[in-house]
Amino acid sequence: MTTVSEPARTAETQEALGVPLAALRPSLEAVLMVADQPLDAVALATAVGYPVEEVVSGLQLLAEEYDEQGRGFELRNVAGGWRYYTREEYAAVVEGFVLEGQQARLTQAALETLAVVAYKQPVSRARVSAIRGVNVDGVMRTLVTRGLVEEAGQDESTGAHLYRTTSFFLERIGVQSIEELPELAPYLPDLADLEDELEAVASESAPESHPTPEEGPSTEPDGGTEPT
Repeated sequence: MTTVSEPARTAETQEALGVPLAALRPSLEAVLMVADQPLDAVALATAVGYPVEEVVSGLQLLAEEYDEQGRGFELRNVAGGWRYYTREEYAAVVEGFVLEGQQARLTQAALETLAVVAYKQPVSRARVSAIRGVNVDGVMRTLVTRGLVEEAGQDESTGAHLYRTTSFFLERIGVQSIEELPELAPYLPDLADLEDELEAVASESAPESHPTPEEGPSTEPDGGTEPT
């Protein structure tokens, strides 16, 4: 790949920026290597001391270079920022190393609850419980603790807390926004087929401020994680 020449900077420019200037792409690599969340172009430009448009161009060139070289990682723009990700064909290797015996995985119940929140957000716990047919309080707490779900205000008519997915959730599934989620029907056919019935159930459910888990068909047997 042809190296793009980087314009010279004067000492006055360096002093104004307040950071020592170095080669653009290696600087971007160094910053991204230690980032614990996606960084947007403005934040990266501030860190490395280059104009935003040059940073964007440098990021795109880095991403193309990694693809051409077949690296085990790739640079992607996800959830409004840039970050390194394991290349898909090597994800199983990394998952086996990172997760095996070290981190409790979300249960099927938690994944189903997360899917309901993702497609129905903003949504109350009572609404999620009505859709799933079980009390989801424990699972929702787990999802909030994991940073996958967060509060999103209150329902004006009932006063119930509403919940939505977080930017961390978008980052983990590799999309920019909830609009990029797959169509509902192919993956959750039961929800699509029973939409009218679910709306009726939700409208008749008790306010969230007076939960009565015993009234539902059942309660989730765990907090949403499998034991290690």
